[in-house]
Amino acid sequence: MYDNPIIQLLPKHLHTFIIEQNYDKYTARDQAVWRYVMKRNMEFLSKHADGSYVKGLESTGISTDHIPSVEEMNNSLGKIGWAAVCVDGFIPPSAFMEFQKHKVLVIAADIRPFDQIEYTPAPDIIHEAAGHAPIIADPEYAEYLRYFGELGSKAFSSKNDYKIYEAIRHLSILKASPYSKKGEINMAVKKIEVLGTKSGMPSEMTLIRNLHWWTVEYGLIGSLIKPKIYGAGLLSSISESENALKYDVKKILYSLDAMDYGFDITKPQPQLFVTPDFKHLTSVLEEFAKQMAFTTGGLDGIMKAIGSGNTATLEYSSGLQVSGTFNDVLISGGRPVYINTNGPTTLNYKNKLMDGQGKENHAEGFGSPIGKIKGALKPTRFLSDTELAEYGIIKGKHCSFEFESGVKVEGVLGRVVRKDGKILLITFYDCTIRHNRKILFDPSWGHYDMAVGESIVSAFSGAADADAFELSRQVPQEKTLKISYDDKTIKLHELYKKTKEFVDGNQGGQNRPDKLFAEYKRIKVDDWLFLTELLAAAKLSDEHPALIKKITGELQANLSLNPGLKNLIEFDIND
Repeated sequence: MYDNPIIQLLPKHLHTFIIEQNYDKYTARDQAVWRYVMKRNMEFLSKHADGSYVKGLESTGISTDHIPSVEEMNNSLGKIGWAAVCVDGFIPPSAFMEFQKHKVLVIAADIRPFDQIEYTPAPDIIHEAAGHAPIIADPEYAEYLRYFGELGSKAFSSKNDYKIYEAIRHLSILKASPYSKKGEINMAVKKIEVLGTKSGMPSEMTLIRNLHWWTVEYGLIGSLIKPKIYGAGLLSSISESENALKYDVKKILYSLDAMDYGFDITKPQPQLFVTPDFKHLTSVLEEFAKQMAFTTGGLDGIMKAIGSGNTATLEYSSGLQVSGTFNDVLISGGRPVYINTNGPTTLNYKNKLMDGQGKENHAEGFGSPIGKIKGALKPTRFLSDTELAEYGIIKGKHCSFEFESGVKVEGVLGRVVRKDGKILLITFYDCTIRHNRKILFDPSWGHYDMAVGESIVSAFSGAADADAFELSRQVPQEKTLKISYDDKTIKLHELYKKTKEFVDGNQGGQNRPDKLFAEYKRIKVDDWLFLTELLAAAKLSDEHPALIKKITGELQANLSLNPGLKNLIEFDIND
């Protein structure tokens, strides 16, 4: 779909989210919306955005004149080691983070509705392309984004998190639709509120998403007194960017505390966080990483893996990685001593599937002890064949030994798998595993692959080798709405097109501003944005003083009927 090597190397499960941009679907009014927002933003952001923003517009292939095609963005992003793909609105946070980990910017293909020109709660191409892409041209910030994606893709979500995601996606679709009823929107808001009360302790994904929101989306940089804008949510919103720098929006020095601040995508933010520089962002993220199960492992990591109810990976101190859906842990003396998965499981090392340890070999699940062989003077993973023999563990012989935890193993040793000088796996036949009176493995279940390691050093979401696991991501069933236009609106779009052609130099015949204004009056619509485009066209020469007066009068009439347009219309009248 995209001729870009970075995209071709993406894990297979991410390709299911990628859609075609279908550039021809953008109407002439969509193009005008893009130009208007970019024009307004550039007027403001050239003074108030971080310096890397304006520089980055050029280097990432973003023009103020037209909606960018993903192909032209890829041509530019490829030069800085990134890529872009189109997706359908909000995608699950874990998938979003994983794209970012692979240095791929996801672009919501739709553009905001005309009536949400100042701000939209749904992701759109203005937000993604004009907001996110330019800052990526800064190498330090680009590495922060990549690192954020790496950590975010490993963060554990709770079972309730996905329900909240689906509810937020549904609300964003409703708010972007001209067909939605107020009651529907209110019900969607209420559902999010109810789900929020069921969240309990925030998951790792919730906390890292908060950090993402207050930096990547709504971040400020510089001093607390006079900060600059770098967050994409601010860079892509006329109203939010101007509001962000007002005195009544509290400015807080960015720190790890930001992870405890939630957010509402449908409302202006009551406070914003200011980082002194991009380097500080990475230092805070490193602080967060130190408390993730990915770094700490242990019983807490195991419980997060079980609580996620989804594919996860636990890594033993030997480096062996078990990927599957974890459903149980045996605890003795306050420590985990045996783990279990339910359903297809893989065994991996250094994020690669081990030979003969795919899902077909562990289709019903996997279980294994954690700990050290009782009486051993050094960790089990470092025992030589001679040292194993001292405990009666000899290839082809029946053996019986016990872990310090009380887990007992009886069976015939089949093989010992070592990597980099460490034992990762020991296979037994005719094997029984028990703890006290509980049978953990029965000989009738087949051969027994026992993971080796004294502790769980890491726990993270997803599979160690996603492609080998054939990991699948749930693609949202509810799609963003495609609007059907009536005849009157289609005629209006044609007027937009002719006006742009006039501005671009095709200034004869039916493209003359006076004829376009007459046609606009005939189709009887109210569209202040078209009038601002036509006013700009009429001002290109001294031939239309009467027309300029008429258009200005129409705009003022629009403003008197709808004072809420004051900030939008007066900008162009006074331009």
